[in-house]
Amino acid sequence: MLADCCVSRRGALTIGAGAALTGLLGEGLSTRLAFAGTPYAGDTLVVLSLRGGFDGLSAIVPIGDPDYYKARPAIGVPKASVIAGDGMFGLHPAFAPLQARWSAGTFGAVHAVGQPNPSRSHFQAMEEMERAAAGTSVRTGWLDRMLGVAGASYPMAGVAMGTSAPARLLSGPVPSVSMRAVDTFRLSGQDAKTPMMGTLTKLFDGAPDLLAQPTRAVAQTIGTVGALPAYTPAATYPATALGSALKDVARLVKANVGLMAAAVDFGDWDMHEALGTPVKGQKMYDHLTDLAVALEAFAADLGDAFGRVTLVTLSEFGRRVAENGSRGVDHGNGNAMLLLGGGVRGGRVHGAWPGLAPAALTAGDLASTTDYRTVIGEILQRRCGLGALADVFPNAASAAPLNVVAAR
Repeated sequence: MLADCCVSRRGALTIGAGAALTGLLGEGLSTRLAFAGTPYAGDTLVVLSLRGGFDGLSAIVPIGDPDYYKARPAIGVPKASVIAGDGMFGLHPAFAPLQARWSAGTFGAVHAVGQPNPSRSHFQAMEEMERAAAGTSVRTGWLDRMLGVAGASYPMAGVAMGTSAPARLLSGPVPSVSMRAVDTFRLSGQDAKTPMMGTLTKLFDGAPDLLAQPTRAVAQTIGTVGALPAYTPAATYPATALGSALKDVARLVKANVGLMAAAVDFGDWDMHEALGTPVKGQKMYDHLTDLAVALEAFAADLGDAFGRVTLVTLSEFGRRVAENGSRGVDHGNGNAMLLLGGGVRGGRVHGAWPGLAPAALTAGDLASTTDYRTVIGEILQRRCGLGALADVFPNAASAAPLNVVAAR
């Protein structure tokens, strides 16, 4: 009945793309349902997954480490090319659209980040990163657990934007939504002659909660999205999938629909060959430019709401230190995370740098000195208002905060 739409017991609600939503609400349904529960007072957390293995050594360049240039004689980013350098690190020149954010202290990075039991398998590494429960039998996604601890009780609290497939990060019992785009979000098959939503509502009226709850979730989500006014962004986004997804996230944040967390994907980082030099037309340069332009548009579009949003990037692993014979880089370990938001303590690279001397490497990879959960945990506590994190990151060792964000 519901093409590309499912409400499963694990809580993910996905409704496929199609024509703009018009007249889908059955009589008696109220958009007020989407705003039920205690208002959320923390930041909206945006998790941008850089799938494919992001090369943090190209993005946040260790210009002060001579072993970097020894390992990458053809593809290393020259000291003269970086921007916002501090003598030890510099930004790849493709980050020029975000340079003002770096200078203002709202764009930053953490280097030498990794996870327990690293893997060079894309699938295994990302699954473990999104589960974030190494050494346990927990199978839910950490973003679902974060929403549970934060008290989310309505589907629009957690959204996977830009996809119709439920996000692994949001896998679990807390209701969440996956949508390709806000303007094409609808109940498939609904039209003036086929009032499916009204029919579903009547069908489950008075049914036990276990049976009726999925229909209520669909109804309140469609009601919320259908009530959104037309949107004119305050910035020009690139005509890319990432730009479109971030524009819709900004739209939901500014509409105050109760969005606590959003998951967005941006792939194609698996650059085993022809990574390129840091000039326009080269693979890494152009892909980093797409990322930077979209992030800057997102920040500008948010305006005053930028102060209540924190965006963090994740990738399943970094790349090997040494370039390969195809002038690319193979699967590695330690990586960089990027941070953007009004509460970010940016303009700097956080974390302990282990160095790139051969003796300092882990099987040829940048050693990880910071567990990625330490970075996210600090954001959850200082910006999202969570307390103890044992339910979000079970079995994680305690670590001193890196002060990557300021407390709200």
